[in-house]
Amino acid sequence: MNTMTAKRLPPPVWVSRPEALTRLVDELTRQPRIAVDTESNSLYAYREQVCLIQFSTAETDYLVDPLALADLSPLGPIFSSPQIEKVFHAVEYDLICLQRDFGFSLSNLFDTMQAARILGHASVGLDSLLGANFGVSLNKRWQRADWGRRPLPEEMRDYARYDTHYLLRLRDILADELVEKGRWELAQEDFNLSCQSPNGNGKADCPAWERISGSQGFSLRELTILNELCEAREKIAERLDRPVFKVINDQALLRLTTAQPRSEPDLGTAGLTSKQVRFFGAELLAAIRRGDEAPLVKRTPNHRPSDAYLARIDLLKSWRKRTAQKLGVESDVVLPKRFIHELAEKNPKDIRGLAEVMAGSPWRVETYGGQILKLLDGNS
Repeated sequence: MNTMTAKRLPPPVWVSRPEALTRLVDELTRQPRIAVDTESNSLYAYREQVCLIQFSTAETDYLVDPLALADLSPLGPIFSSPQIEKVFHAVEYDLICLQRDFGFSLSNLFDTMQAARILGHASVGLDSLLGANFGVSLNKRWQRADWGRRPLPEEMRDYARYDTHYLLRLRDILADELVEKGRWELAQEDFNLSCQSPNGNGKADCPAWERISGSQGFSLRELTILNELCEAREKIAERLDRPVFKVINDQALLRLTTAQPRSEPDLGTAGLTSKQVRFFGAELLAAIRRGDEAPLVKRTPNHRPSDAYLARIDLLKSWRKRTAQKLGVESDVVLPKRFIHELAEKNPKDIRGLAEVMAGSPWRVETYGGQILKLLDGNS
């Protein structure tokens, strides 16, 4: 980051005791808007958790330590308050983590990345936006750091505070531009939609072996062995408190499934390192033996959509691409994926039906409703 700027800033306030949290909540409650970010330890632990929550007001930067505080529930009303605007950059993953770890819900959001996308900025990463607007460059060295380590080095604290320090000013710059370009209402709709509980892509509901790319040509017996290997990997990762990919990656599991080694030397031949063989080779061999005898797994049925549905998807995607090019934005700014699939499935015939499908986005219904209905009607 810009070290000259960093030297002029007072250190961020470290919040790790209940009384300090109480003071912070009192301060945040008085603010019309606050900047927020989180840091997690997904690269270093079996069960990821939020390890740091950053807040910035116009005057002060705060770093909240969830690892030292047993109860963060006093922050809940801050996040859910419609009177306090929360400014994030790329809120989706932060919201997933905050809901998962603390049950927080969110209202009154401004997402600086989404705002930049709606405006058609070529680069929407925080580093790019801070550099363009404030001449500040973040030190990317800490992006993949272990935020669960304690004590947290001063350099990491300093890096973390810069994720929120400029967000309020960046918010004002982007807000003015949204108003100027007539896209403020669209941005507000998308901010509100982002506050809803994140929707997964359905893959998390499938068994682990079905989520591994490259197993499509396997027999049911091979898939059964792969399933046993996946379950063994989960147990090893949990015991070691490491992410599963750091125990053994998916490609290695596929090689083991294909080779089906029967001894520790065979594991090495199949591509495992000597350290992997030494620490959990026996467990992997046992998993392969179980897979030989276990009842065969069943593939999740793949229901092919109708030709009419697929045709509507293609029409909507082509239309939104043309429209987005005219506006100078990415296609999903015009029509998000969630709406494309709902429209293709329900195929509304009038504005009322369209508004029901696109609930939460009246601006899009008013602006594009006629075009979308004409498009769908021509494909009926």
